[in-house]
Amino acid sequence: MLRRWLPRTHLAGFVALAAFGCARGERASGAGPIGVRDDAGRSVSLAAPARRIVSLLPSFTELLFAIGAGDRLVGRTTWCDYPPEARAVPNVGDGIPPNVEAVAARHPDLVVLYRAGPNAAAAEQLERLGIQVVLLDLNQLTDLGRAARILGRLTGREWSADSLGRTMDSLASQPPVPSTHSIAFIVWDNPPIVIGAGSYLDRLAALAGARNVFHDIATPSAQVGIETIAARDPDVVGVLADSAVRPAYAARPEWRAIRAVRLGRFVFLPGQLFGRPTPRIAQAVRELGQRLAAAP
Repeated sequence: MLRRWLPRTHLAGFVALAAFGCARGERASGAGPIGVRDDAGRSVSLAAPARRIVSLLPSFTELLFAIGAGDRLVGRTTWCDYPPEARAVPNVGDGIPPNVEAVAARHPDLVVLYRAGPNAAAAEQLERLGIQVVLLDLNQLTDLGRAARILGRLTGREWSADSLGRTMDSLASQPPVPSTHSIAFIVWDNPPIVIGAGSYLDRLAALAGARNVFHDIATPSAQVGIETIAARDPDVVGVLADSAVRPAYAARPEWRAIRAVRLGRFVFLPGQLFGRPTPRIAQAVRELGQRLAAAP
């Protein structure tokens, strides 16, 4: 399920920060060995800042561009479509799990992988080929700052990454806005799967003035029954979709037990902005608030 919804503030400000970082002086490419501990508890060591990077999650790709290391990318996933420059990077397919042969063919000195079960074996395979891998968590908005700093250290863009990390930390820790709507994010219908408090979408909703009716679920997502969604009675249903076409399940009799479905109260959230935690937090919060206000 994560593979389906995770892949699918303005960068100009961060580009300015990166440019200022160059003026201040980032880590020189020959400044010596680099070591970090990734989110799997593994030690990752590079002799020098990474120059050829394969990014296997759209969020990582955005972060690398935001800290000024986008020109180091030699591979990305099918879903890495922002910023527009990312589309020019060679596509190596999916990122969960990746095609190890396609990744290795790009001759990277660093591969950035999402820490998920299917990726553990891929990381081992790549490291047997002599390719360094960093495994990072990125489920919540609060993970963005840490991920930016780790990537900044591995690429020698520490000053830019720290500046971005502080901005992300500040935005992610803002107090929630008083709720004007309740929302259920339904990301799959058979069986019904909803978003819980372990997902960045839960926090985005709170910052936009909405209460996730499944905030009591600690995990990023969970399977629930239609009757449970009906009992929670959300004002609106959030749907990750690039077009405002009602989901097919809305026509099925059992789903009409949910008031918001019956009344057609859907909020459509384009995947490029809402399908991943990114440096564009402020834009996502603003647009979610606008879409909630315009909900039927």
